[in-house]
Amino acid sequence: MNLGTENETLEFKKSISELKEGVISLSSMLNKSGYGILYFGVKNDGLVIGQEIGSMTLKNISQAIANFIKPQIIPTILVEFIDDMTIVKVEVKGDHKPYSAYGRYYIRSSDEDRDISPDNLKQLMRRNDSDSIVRIESNNQFLTFNQLKNLYMINGLTLNEETFKYNLNLVTSDNKYNLMADILSDNNTYSIKVAKFSGVDKINLVKRNEYGYKCLILAIQQVLDYVESLNETFVNMDGSIRKETKLFDFSCFREAWLNACLHNKWSRHTPPAVYLYSNRIEIISTGGLPVDFSEEDFFRGRSNPVNIELQKIMGQLNLIEQTGHGVPLIVSKYGRNVFEITDNFITVTIPYAVVSSTHSNGSSTKIELTKSEQKVLNALKENINITVAQLGELLDIKQTAINVAIKGLKEKGVIKRVGSNKTGYWEIL
Repeated sequence: MNLGTENETLEFKKSISELKEGVISLSSMLNKSGYGILYFGVKNDGLVIGQEIGSMTLKNISQAIANFIKPQIIPTILVEFIDDMTIVKVEVKGDHKPYSAYGRYYIRSSDEDRDISPDNLKQLMRRNDSDSIVRIESNNQFLTFNQLKNLYMINGLTLNEETFKYNLNLVTSDNKYNLMADILSDNNTYSIKVAKFSGVDKINLVKRNEYGYKCLILAIQQVLDYVESLNETFVNMDGSIRKETKLFDFSCFREAWLNACLHNKWSRHTPPAVYLYSNRIEIISTGGLPVDFSEEDFFRGRSNPVNIELQKIMGQLNLIEQTGHGVPLIVSKYGRNVFEITDNFITVTIPYAVVSSTHSNGSSTKIELTKSEQKVLNALKENINITVAQLGELLDIKQTAINVAIKGLKEKGVIKRVGSNKTGYWEIL
């Protein structure tokens, strides 16, 4: 019988002779997922080969886990019978990260146990601080919450004047207003900016709207309302067929903006921001991904909120549904390339379906692109050295269609080829 393949919560060992390696795997799975299963008597490929069970076998496993995984955990150890063979199943759960094994720290990545770097270990230890946004004391203890109370009232909910700050976790264990209380208060120090530029870079600032210094929930909604008002509809009459195209997918922007506010590392005192360019929208949040959360987890829409208590409030006020569909929705519309994930920031870039082109006299026209042209343009933005053949393989589009799209983009003044076909590159206009 075959038990499948190893993954981030499942590890196989041929026998108890690999007990030390198995204990390390348990600690790395705890640091990644807070959960893990280890089998003794199973080969790496999942094939059951059996494990001899002696009088001390289970005790040795239990003692190794108790002695060498810190902080201490209590495993569930069972003997199972498969195809007339005995195997040992070890299951662990724990939420007191980070866990060490034999004095070192590991984290699970796919089916591998990797050392945790000192910086990532510090981050994991901070993350274990049970949502720091509610533990960090606010610099301002003279806070009011009239805007937040009104938002609850609008949603048909009432807050008890004497107990709401405790019910919403707005105070620390010392009964001081915390950082979450600060960002949800009527007058805070957080600037929420939406900046608009006339071109594709930050050289010419056209307008800057300020929505901060108020309850974060109210600021979030005001940003949504403003950006939605900019989502123009363009009409293309192709013969007798009328085709309407929105400037961008607002549902994707909404999810990106809500995620930016929810998962922002507010403890760094750098709020999320929105930048509007002539060809795209950028939504930027601070903090990157948690050390125990991979990019694959992120793109699959797995929930791992940085600010758990803030998530509850946003859910109560019908801003989020907590279904984890936001990132998969954006990927389904625009692909993974619209996400840029670094250690300190996550940037989501939503391209316009209609490209804005500014002429030398300052006037502006809108250029409507076909789906193929938009796909090719997005690919060229990612790699200006890409060839036509590579575009065909990347986009799964026939070369003739690629050539038509490139010709269309050139004629519309969106791109041009600089240099020869072999050694040149694409310039985005």
